Amino acid sequence: MELSNSLIQDIKNASHICVLTGAGISAESGVATFRGKEGLWSKFKPQELANMDAFMANPRLVWEWYQYRRDILTKVKPNAGHLALAHWEALAHHFVLVTQNVDGLHREAGSRKIIELHGNIRINRCNSCGFESSMDDISFAGSVPTCSCGGMLRPGVVWFGEMLPEGVFEAAYRAAQTCDLFLSVGTSAVVYPAASLPELALERGVPVIEINTEETPLSGSVTHHLRELAGTALPKLLEVFESGHSH
Repeated sequence: MELSNSLIQDIKNASHICVLTGAGISAESGVATFRGKEGLWSKFKPQELANMDAFMANPRLVWEWYQYRRDILTKVKPNAGHLALAHWEALAHHFVLVTQNVDGLHREAGSRKIIELHGNIRINRCNSCGFESSMDDISFAGSVPTCSCGGMLRPGVVWFGEMLPEGVFEAAYRAAQTCDLFLSVGTSAVVYPAASLPELALERGVPVIEINTEETPLSGSVTHHLRELAGTALPKLLEVFESGHSH
């Protein structure tokens, strides 16, 4: 992978970095994206399961789907892309990681300044009182788990038709508004409001690097497009950053 001189300079000049990640980075760890044919669940569209109406109509079915996804997470590990971002955060003067992923792999990799736009699948939230707990605190054995208040527990993720958690997008917007380098990694750039973040950085004249194995609606307008896996590209970009910021 050859890096252009202008890309190298943009990375070396950066001190406030904002990164947006999507399903692509997790796919490298073996977390399936839902556009694939997934056998057991391929007859459902995520829209049919990840919404409040589906949950109220058939909570057990929705729980089984999320339990299936959580079981996958017990077998996967953060990859080189996740680890590079965690390392980059430790080195950078100012670093914010915004993710559309709900799998918690960034946290597992050691990232701390994370804005989880769509929540976290490893959390349970009570549908009645809103109390949150870890998925390790309950076991799903075929019946829908309940809170001590009696309400049904649901996964702590943002479902179709729901608002993002309060203050979360505002914090992500601020990061895109104040960064001097923006990375868009493994995201399809079609889900709003997340897709507006790299657009905001571009409007401000900030260099935007897109890392994606496929073309996206963003590819034509970014400063640098790397058609690479995140696990390949991010460690190389981190190396450049380290060489420009070694004390």
